Amino acid sequence: MTYDDLWRPLSAVCGEGEARAIVRYVLDVRFGLSAADVYCGKVTQLSADRQHELGEIMRRLMQAEPVQYVLGEADFCGRAFAVEPGVLIPRPETEDLCRWVCADAAARGGLSADILDIGTGSGCIAVTLALDIDGARVEAWDVADVPLRVAAANAERLGARVCVARHDALRPPRDEARWDMVVSNPPYVCQCERSGMERNVLDYEPAEALFVPDDDPLRFYRAIACYAAKALRRGGALYFEINPAFADDMRGLLFDAGFSSAEEQADRFGRRRFTKATL
Repeated sequence: MTYDDLWRPLSAVCGEGEARAIVRYVLDVRFGLSAADVYCGKVTQLSADRQHELGEIMRRLMQAEPVQYVLGEADFCGRAFAVEPGVLIPRPETEDLCRWVCADAAARGGLSADILDIGTGSGCIAVTLALDIDGARVEAWDVADVPLRVAAANAERLGARVCVARHDALRPPRDEARWDMVVSNPPYVCQCERSGMERNVLDYEPAEALFVPDDDPLRFYRAIACYAAKALRRGGALYFEINPAFADDMRGLLFDAGFSSAEEQADRFGRRRFTKATL
């Protein structure tokens, strides 16, 4: 198989540009072939076993399975996180949320921070904060078995000191003044938005990590904000990744929960994607 033999059929599933990028990514990550190697035709020089492996990868990709699940890993903030079905694939815009938290932690002047990540999934937020914030003590919560196992494994493999614990974001414990920062990227996609989403998301990623009811789209934010209003220490901050469609509603929700200020940041695509609230 040549490079063209690989991406051309896949373009019928995801478009030419994305097909080219996915195949290049596969050849790099799984087979160690650089761009120069690809354009010099080294794909055709793979052994029979490796050709078979590549064929199986392409078969799965042709079914619109996300390349991250096929390869078992996803890039996030310069690190490779293990992912598998049952765990939400980390999105690049969530890196911007981590950078905001890290910048604020640095502004604390070297003070250590107790940080909670609610709904950790792969652990990408918790592990990133643990590794990139000096002295951070990080705990990561999730309610499902697969994310708890994967997040713990990612923390161990990447050398991050993260305590992974089972808690339901909708029924949090009654903590008081426990955290300096609470961070969450909870489910926020309304059911009515399904029609505009791609097959690779709808058919493979965990619906419970994506969708909320149309009649109560802020249910997770409300529960987490009420928890954080008591569980944060004085001057503590709550950080959310949000659905841009409800950015205005979020401000009212946060003030109702007892926060004294709220601010927004756009993601790398210019969308109203993040909110920070302080006590």
